[in-house]
Amino acid sequence: MANALEVRGLCKHYEGFALDHVSFTLPRGCVMGLIGENGAGKSTTIKAILNLIHRDAGEIRVLGWDNIADERTVKEHIGVVLEDGCFLNTMNARQVDVLMGKAYEKWNSAQFFGFLKRFGIDTDKKIKDYSKGMRMKTNIAVAMSHDAELLIMDEPTSGLDPVVRDEVLDLFYDFMQDDTHAILLSSHITSDLDKIADYITFIHGGRVALSEPRDTLLDIYGVLHCTADQLSALDPSAVRGKRVGAFGCEALVRRDGVPQGWPVEPVNIEQVMLFLTRGEDVR
Repeated sequence: MANALEVRGLCKHYEGFALDHVSFTLPRGCVMGLIGENGAGKSTTIKAILNLIHRDAGEIRVLGWDNIADERTVKEHIGVVLEDGCFLNTMNARQVDVLMGKAYEKWNSAQFFGFLKRFGIDTDKKIKDYSKGMRMKTNIAVAMSHDAELLIMDEPTSGLDPVVRDEVLDLFYDFMQDDTHAILLSSHITSDLDKIADYITFIHGGRVALSEPRDTLLDIYGVLHCTADQLSALDPSAVRGKRVGAFGCEALVRRDGVPQGWPVEPVNIEQVMLFLTRGEDVR
């Protein structure tokens, strides 16, 4: 069975910014969290996957198909949620249903309205009168109502309150009960990724700084609190980032590069991201 997504050597140059040979693979049956600071290249990567921008180099395969040569087939089999939405504010949910029925061969109106009922969304109210949470849930309902195999989400939980975010994550859990499905989820809310992600791909300055299974990442790395002398005694290859303060040092380290007995604390995705973006001596 083909991977859900394969990105190989993706390059895109703008004035003052470039995606530089971005590569990662998302297997079916998995959720990948795409993380990085603002301007790192996450949204540009997603736009390239969706063929919304012209790439300068690289290859992208979605569910086994080339995303350019087989674009129509690809878009029939994926669900997309972008942070700013994609529907006119003057439309209501019933008009969205009619539009999507014309766009997708496998559009399922009953499923769409079932999601809206579950969300408590007024189908006659205009989108401009929805809260941000309602607009996002409507977009997610659209993405999940045409038998998609891959969901591509750009900040789907941004700005939502914790209750609504949990509702959205529950939907993703339901979607992933089919092990042929997959989700690419770009998010700044790393606590969501701690809950749901199987893989983490971290883009920094237009390059992939790491792309690993989440559990492997959290097993490999830890946070070491130590003195400056202890830190300097470590093999430099064991230290991915460090912060030196008046009262000591803390560093993101490879556990296998630290002497036995030294206090290495567990790390979470947010700490990995902060050390790799804001720490000193980033490698």
